[in-house]
Amino acid sequence: MEDRDELLSEIDDLLNEKKRLDFKYLVFMLLIMSFISLAIFPKIYIQQRIYFKSRDISKLKGEYDTLVEENKLINASVESIRYKNQILDTLF
Repeated sequence: MEDRDELLSEIDDLLNEKKRLDFKYLVFMLLIMSFISLAIFPKIYIQQRIYFKSRDISKLKGEYDTLVEENKLINASVESIRYKNQILDTLF
């Protein structure tokens, strides 16, 4: 029985060879991870900068639209005052 178990364990060892991680594999994987992160980091950074710039532009566009509308209202008010002033000047 022991011979049989020993033989089976040896066959198992030969068929299912255990792969051990060595130092070269570790360095190789670290290099691959660093290259991947170097390739992805600029993309993430640029996307983040674009997002924040577009958010600022959107905010400024909203403020600009508000100021344009206020300018129209103020111009209408100035025209109204100017018209009243001209009419009142001619009456007196």
